Amino acid sequence: MKNILLILVSTLVVFTSMAQRGQGYAPQPEIGIVEKLDEFIPDDIYIINTDGERENLMSLLDKPTAIAIVYYRCPGICSPFMTSVAEVVQNSGMEIGKEYQILNISFDPTEGTNLSIANQNSYHMLISKDFDPDGWRFFTTDSLNSRKLTDAVGFNYRRQGLDFLHTSALIFLSDEGKVTRYLHGTYFLPMDLKLAVVETAEGKSGPSMSRLLSFCYSYDPAGQAYVFNVTRVAGIIILFFAVMIFLVLVLKPKRKTTN
Repeated sequence: MKNILLILVSTLVVFTSMAQRGQGYAPQPEIGIVEKLDEFIPDDIYIINTDGERENLMSLLDKPTAIAIVYYRCPGICSPFMTSVAEVVQNSGMEIGKEYQILNISFDPTEGTNLSIANQNSYHMLISKDFDPDGWRFFTTDSLNSRKLTDAVGFNYRRQGLDFLHTSALIFLSDEGKVTRYLHGTYFLPMDLKLAVVETAEGKSGPSMSRLLSFCYSYDPAGQAYVFNVTRVAGIIILFFAVMIFLVLVLKPKRKTTN
């Protein structure tokens, strides 16, 4: 019995370590998003609107705001990501521009207003219902402010040639600049958007179901797609059953011996 318990405890330690690495206890990844819930963005971040004018990001936060960090020349994940944003705006019962707003911000400092204008026009055309175009605005920025923003919200990327390897998420900010929620991936449900907007308006923060999905799926930079993380999920399943067996063996009442 002692040997069995020793094996189970060793297994528990090993897979607990694996789970911790999967849940963000490892060093900050080179590519990916490290959630900065309840932290505040700096008040000196400036972005450039489609008229070429600099605007202070904090001054724009007059309602629950979803930040979409992208780059407009992206040949991979940005296009399906922004298409999904247009779809959730279309399908949501909330009124964009009144109840919430979305700010697309390019992290590539070489991109200018010609690209932000073209992308804004293209993705606005995907929304067939009447909506306030100022509710979904597109911006560029310089290298200093790009770094301030990406560091503040935990958005990590890597340059590869003329392009970048990165993931995607809608990052919600309160009117005080507090990071309240992340919706990861390239597909969003209207109910997830509504919950994020409502809780951001109340100043609440917390993980969503998309966080669980991002745990089960990892972004593959080479394929530029999310893939099922078999090792991580299998490790958690084995950990769960190891804990269950351990508890059964420890808590199982001993039979009384009769003479």
